[in-house]
Amino acid sequence: MNLAERYRRTALWRPTALAVALSLGLGGVAMAQSNASGVIFGNAGNAAGATVHLENTNTGQIRDIGVESSGRYRATSLPVGTYTVTLRRDGQVVGTRENVQVRLGSGTDVSFDAATAGEGNATTLEGVTVAGTALPAIDVSSVDSRTVLTAEQLAKLPLARDVTSAALLAPGTVQGDSRYGNVASFGGSSASENQYYINGYAVTNALTGIGFTSLPYDAIDQQQIYTGGYGAEYGRSTGGVINVVTKRGGNTWKAGVGLHFTPDALRSTPKSIHRTNGQLFQNRGDNETTATQYTAYLSGPLIKDKLFLYAAGDFTRTSGKTISSILAPQSTNEVSKATKWLAKIDWNITDNHILEFTGLSDKTNTDRSVYAYDYPSSSRGAFIGTDKLKNAASLAGSAPGGDVYIGKYTGYITDSLTVNALYGTSKSTHQRTLGYAGNPNCPWITDSRTGITNPIIGCGLVNGTVLGPGAQDKTHGWRLDVEYQLGSHDLRAGLDNQTLESSSGNQYEGGYRWRYQNVRDVSGRPDILPDVPAGTPYFVENRTFITGASVKVEQEAQFIEDHWQVSDRWLAYLGLRNEQFKNINGAGETYVKQRHQLAPRLGVTWDVFGDSTFKLYANAGRYHLAIPSNVAIRGASASLYSSQYFTYTGVGPNGEPLNLVPAGSKIFLNGEDGTDLNPKTVAAQGIKAYYQDEYILGFDKAINNDWAFGAKATMRKLRSSIDDFCDSRPFEKYAARNNIDITNASIPGCYLFNPGQPNTFMVDVDGQGTLMPFKLTMDDFTTPAGVKFPPLKRKYYSLELYLEHHFDERWFARMEYTFSRSYGNSEGQLKSDIGQLDPSVTQDWDAPEIMQYANGPLPNDRTHSLKTYGFFQATPEWLVGANVAINSGRPKNCIGFDPVDAIQYGASYFECGNQPAPRGSRGRLPWTYKVDLNAQYRPLWAGADQNLAFSVTVFNVLNSQKTLSQVDGGEDPADDYERPLAFETPRYVQFGVTYDFSL
Repeated sequence: MNLAERYRRTALWRPTALAVALSLGLGGVAMAQSNASGVIFGNAGNAAGATVHLENTNTGQIRDIGVESSGRYRATSLPVGTYTVTLRRDGQVVGTRENVQVRLGSGTDVSFDAATAGEGNATTLEGVTVAGTALPAIDVSSVDSRTVLTAEQLAKLPLARDVTSAALLAPGTVQGDSRYGNVASFGGSSASENQYYINGYAVTNALTGIGFTSLPYDAIDQQQIYTGGYGAEYGRSTGGVINVVTKRGGNTWKAGVGLHFTPDALRSTPKSIHRTNGQLFQNRGDNETTATQYTAYLSGPLIKDKLFLYAAGDFTRTSGKTISSILAPQSTNEVSKATKWLAKIDWNITDNHILEFTGLSDKTNTDRSVYAYDYPSSSRGAFIGTDKLKNAASLAGSAPGGDVYIGKYTGYITDSLTVNALYGTSKSTHQRTLGYAGNPNCPWITDSRTGITNPIIGCGLVNGTVLGPGAQDKTHGWRLDVEYQLGSHDLRAGLDNQTLESSSGNQYEGGYRWRYQNVRDVSGRPDILPDVPAGTPYFVENRTFITGASVKVEQEAQFIEDHWQVSDRWLAYLGLRNEQFKNINGAGETYVKQRHQLAPRLGVTWDVFGDSTFKLYANAGRYHLAIPSNVAIRGASASLYSSQYFTYTGVGPNGEPLNLVPAGSKIFLNGEDGTDLNPKTVAAQGIKAYYQDEYILGFDKAINNDWAFGAKATMRKLRSSIDDFCDSRPFEKYAARNNIDITNASIPGCYLFNPGQPNTFMVDVDGQGTLMPFKLTMDDFTTPAGVKFPPLKRKYYSLELYLEHHFDERWFARMEYTFSRSYGNSEGQLKSDIGQLDPSVTQDWDAPEIMQYANGPLPNDRTHSLKTYGFFQATPEWLVGANVAINSGRPKNCIGFDPVDAIQYGASYFECGNQPAPRGSRGRLPWTYKVDLNAQYRPLWAGADQNLAFSVTVFNVLNSQKTLSQVDGGEDPADDYERPLAFETPRYVQFGVTYDFSL
């Protein structure tokens, strides 16, 4: 039926609209199902012994399920899509439901009332056969917290064409710190604590956990966003889960092409960045960005009803110009070419045995031409060189790219027994090639002196860390699930294994870094500059940083779960997951091994009235997370990180200081002196896994066939964390108390441990490999001045309210308000306060002084969040949509010097002016207001099927450019404090045209 006919018949369709609304409304975890399929279940009244016949309208797949003596039936592990469900008795059709949507990981209740089931009556409404009442919009079997978005929604809502933008529609999600790329934080967790799946296989960044391998946007059939309460089949996440199922071919050959254009001419000018004293820090007013994306797909049967193909691809070319800051003034022209493709083969060997094969690729090549830039004249200077990147341009590696291949088997052995098996593999290479036009000796130069007019500038292209050679990530993994229905119990057990391998490393551009500073900024700090002649105005610090290793993480899990239909109105969920993690360093040696990490998951739901119009539910669970691969590269393998201070009397043409005189001896920061580490000494003995407990209580209530509302309360508490500490004083204190000579001991600069509790470490007491256990108490961790490590603390609580109008062939809308608090002394695996890119080895917990005054609102805390989105079919040809997001601001801090600074970290403490500056005590950044609008036009003059579509989307209509993050370092240098780091993206416009056709 074309859109005009749908528009005309809206009033006639309303009795059955909720059958379609299920594809746009609330979802739930009904019965046992895999993370790439769904379930149809229900009650057939008094039709015991009858058969329920299910047919996928797209592929023709058929499945027959017997009705139990209780009158209930369940069909699990169904491919997502549209089904016709027919109740048959003695060979006669007694009831039919059409347009039944099976949603990802969800259950659809298709029940037949007693009268229909017993008498064989059926009623036809406008060609849709319906027995009894319309399908319920509330899934009363849900015990989790999720948002499911269909391809139809993704096409009609004003969203940027990426997975993260869609995920941010879910309540409890906020945009992660801009320095981590385009990623989201879920429920107060850091942005590295999420898991991402495509067709059942994990595609999370193998090195850091930040981001994922992506796919063509138009290939998404359904996207599921779990914000909490997920079942035992999911693990390795203490944030959220994003689960994508792709489109698949059907019995009709179809194809389509598209073009999406974002011109720079209609992009508003971004704000330039100024220091608080008014000094221009970075000119962004001349930035330019133009993007063009071409899309295409092909779908159809290779053999009707048996073998199907779906293939899609998009190619995006983005060109632009940026100007860097006054610290390293450059003008850069950039061209980025991103190519994504996906191909999927579905083979229905029989109706009871299905094979699926998925291949996808996500690769981005970026070419940069770098020129000098003169701020006083606002003009571009000489050509410096080129910077070429392959799958390496995204911030924090949040878009790792790569090739992914997945195979899956589903077998309906009997009506009660289903088997799912999956194997997947991925590989991504990362390269960065610098081409210097002049002097190839170009180290990283930073001039942090204050009160100067002509800062020292080097000849570097990057002025930061660069990727080492041979970087790549590989994964392989498999899953095996067995589902069995035993009376009122839906039982499921499975194995879930994945191995992550990464070869990576970083170093300073040119091999080392020079940082110029004012002597007065560290006056009174002889520990920093012990040998500086009186009257010396400036000094310079030399740092060398080199890391690199090939490391591995082996993850294994077993799980079992039971969806127990206690009665017609009560359902209980009982699940248990057992995780095992093994982390292997660059020498191939295991440095952390964690076994039997038990994660119970419990849930219950009550269908209050027995008609799926009012549901109460509760959930409690424990969730574990492995140590990411990157930890082994610095924390368990050889690395070099040194520092030394000098005075100087001149500067060379490449920005390096001349006539150096040492102002102190060379030190190795964190003990990183380039030597191999003993895997038995780098981590606490019996180190506990990173895990979190979560509790949820909520309800969903249908107002009528069109409207529903609900509320949910969530509490999360981080029970155990893993980070490193880099303080030798606890070992010295323990040795003195126990009369142990550690004069020649080999003590790593940093140890992995469980913060906020006693830990036991193996120490090489003589430097010859003689290991002795040091059982450090909390008193051992206490400094001579009495500063103690506090207990670990990260808590999140929220209250979510929503109101939804289900799609009724005319319009859909959802409004969500979330009140939440995320507070404590640890964000988790990341430290957004300073944008640190070392998951699980942040500077938090490196010494007790670091954790003084660290308790307060955490970086991902947004106390108030209001999200409203929807679309309206105004006429048969015109559709309009809106997406509004309003959030309160991020907490502000002041991070400065500590009078003792025993570990020589400089301005790294929650202290400013030698006074406490507790976390979040400096107020909040401003509220943000984002309004996105779109319009789509499908002309009837192009054909009755309206396959031609024109669209325009305006992002950030109000052109709000509020500060999203700032420099929290309050004293180094002081004039950088509160300098903005990121603003809201300025208003921009995207035009689109698509054409679909049958072959």
